[in-house]
Amino acid sequence: MATEFSYPDAAAKAASFPKEFDPEKMSLSMGPSHPSTHGVLRIQFELDGEIVTKADPVVGYLHRGDEKIAENMTYNQFVPYTDRLDYLAPLANNMAYAIAVERLANLEVPPRCQAIRVITAELARISAHLMGLGAYGIDVGAWSVFMYAFEEREKLYKLFEELTGARFTTSYARIGGLPRDLPEGWTQRVDAFCEQFLPILDEILSLLSRNKIFLDRTVDVGVITRADAIAYGLTGPNLRGSGVATDLRKDRPYSGYEQYEFDVPVGAKGDCYDRYLCRGEEMKQSVRIIRQATAKLPGGEWYAKDARRIFAPPKDKILTSMEELINNFMIVTEGPQMPAGEVYFEAENPKGVLGFYIVSKGGGVPWRMKIRSPSFCNLSILPKLCVGNLVSDVVSILGSLDFVMGECDR
Repeated sequence: MATEFSYPDAAAKAASFPKEFDPEKMSLSMGPSHPSTHGVLRIQFELDGEIVTKADPVVGYLHRGDEKIAENMTYNQFVPYTDRLDYLAPLANNMAYAIAVERLANLEVPPRCQAIRVITAELARISAHLMGLGAYGIDVGAWSVFMYAFEEREKLYKLFEELTGARFTTSYARIGGLPRDLPEGWTQRVDAFCEQFLPILDEILSLLSRNKIFLDRTVDVGVITRADAIAYGLTGPNLRGSGVATDLRKDRPYSGYEQYEFDVPVGAKGDCYDRYLCRGEEMKQSVRIIRQATAKLPGGEWYAKDARRIFAPPKDKILTSMEELINNFMIVTEGPQMPAGEVYFEAENPKGVLGFYIVSKGGGVPWRMKIRSPSFCNLSILPKLCVGNLVSDVVSILGSLDFVMGECDR
């Protein structure tokens, strides 16, 4: 006999759904394809006139299950997937992931490898901030900034292509080192870029820093207090813009960052303008680091020679030695063999702190991986930050947070 279906009572049914917005107020959905959202983010607003009274961010439109994917492939096979996190700074993502796995393997890469990784990570920081700056300019009506910024990014992409063979998704990392050494004359071309970039950066910033319209759209808008920035787990320029001088490159140096002199820019009020200023100054500090790294670039190998069971042997040895051929076959098919254990490593990426938590039960595949994405944590403050602002101010607030949904949704 068929079981009769009974509807729940009204109270139970109401409790099973999220609290509805006030019916006396207007409900407005921004996104997921709104031009002012930096990726496929949707925000459901409740409005009293043009004032936001409630904001509910809806994420997940770009969810691909990266963490579960990582548990079904070898450590090196996951490197290209890190390109798709903050896809504006893949070189920095590659570096953070490689260091996390190397710490799991208790492996130290040579000084030359560390210095090259620092150079590429800082170039990626400049590239990502240029993109954020250009998009922010368009958000608030300054088209020229976008054109200037993209011309400089194009110069960087040419350098990336020379180094990695790709412009956008670089995959320039291996567990235990790098896939190849620097091309001949590459550091000189990097220095030449830095030399011409600083005057152009000053010109780009001058288009906004004293622009009346830009000041009206950003000063005292989207203020994040120091306490709120810490409480909501903000990192990167969004945290430093609120006056918190926290930078992992200084506080917990990795890859030899302790060897370089640079300053950590911080804001005073924590508004949209402060966050913009922090990113502008961070690009100048990145140039400062790059110049130091290229000036004292160590010689030697770009991969750890003692990592025979982890790093693939050179191609000439694979073609001439049976032992190396077998070793390469095992690394490719089974993955680099890792000891059992767990590790958490986080790096100071352009958007903030990117962390990888890896649990290994031995073998060539991680048993569990968790990615701490800075954009996801930075967006957590939106329900509080948007309330009380005009709808038009939300556009400025989103641009100032400079998030990427690729790493937010993962």
